[in-house]
Amino acid sequence: MRISVFPKGDLDDILAGRLALTDWIRAAAGLGVDGVELYSRFFLDADDTLVDEVAGVLAETGLAMPMLCASPDLAHPDPAVRAAEREAEERMIMIAARLGGPGVACRVLSGQRHPGVSRDEGVTWVVEAITALLPLAHEQQVVLAMENHYKDGLWRYPEFAQDPDVFCTIIDAIEDRVGFGVQYDPSNATMAGTDPVAFLDRVIDRVVTMQASDRRLADGASLADLAAADGSAGYAAVLEHGVIGTGLNDYPAIFTRLVAAGYDGWISIEDGVGGWDDLRASVAFLADARERYFGGSRAVRVPESPYDLEPDQQPRQEH
Repeated sequence: MRISVFPKGDLDDILAGRLALTDWIRAAAGLGVDGVELYSRFFLDADDTLVDEVAGVLAETGLAMPMLCASPDLAHPDPAVRAAEREAEERMIMIAARLGGPGVACRVLSGQRHPGVSRDEGVTWVVEAITALLPLAHEQQVVLAMENHYKDGLWRYPEFAQDPDVFCTIIDAIEDRVGFGVQYDPSNATMAGTDPVAFLDRVIDRVVTMQASDRRLADGASLADLAAADGSAGYAAVLEHGVIGTGLNDYPAIFTRLVAAGYDGWISIEDGVGGWDDLRASVAFLADARERYFGGSRAVRVPESPYDLEPDQQPRQEH
């Protein structure tokens, strides 16, 4: 298992230009992690110069870039908007390939839960869009990873596929197991009102990357308050970010299932809202978990990329 870190706590500063992305990457290298997970909004309005600068700093620090978190709105009711969102995702696939190399993951989402869009309509549009993206993903040796997501910071509405049944309907409709898989986020399962371990059991054979975060109950809140909250409507006020391993997620059960399923890939830390001391504590938690559950491996024991496999070794296609 290898550990990467996402700039959750520094997003606003990076996006506002108060903190250079390259400086953040250099600082992250001091955490002792193996890679950094980046965000598509860093590159939305940038030219190729920034991509080249980031590639240079990754080489300088020896860090990998295993995942680029893109947020396409593929469930938008306007077909012109959906086409533009797909084109933007295509650019992110190219950037991911440039920064991460063969087997890098590029996140794909279903999009927003727009009023008036039926379940069947949204599922159809999302499946069509992801299917249309797969040829480019294969050409660039990129894996599209669909996250069980809540809501991008620029979105007005929560994720169309926040409901696990909708999410699974979409991924089950996409048979490709080389260029497409699941990015699993246990905290987002909690936000959807679902047991993260039970959700993992449903998708574990499709997991290609994982984001590790943790939510804890706010001061004075109880589990009864959480049960009464409408998780499908967004972040419940009774929950807040915390150091990984100190919140509601049952990480021993999660890690045990991942190991049993043969997963030994990237786990990316989504923490740091409380500062770098919290981020260091989360890194320490995952480093200990690597020793305890994954045999201490820093390198993936399976091929670096599903594209490295011979044709007769490719993941089995489900029908």
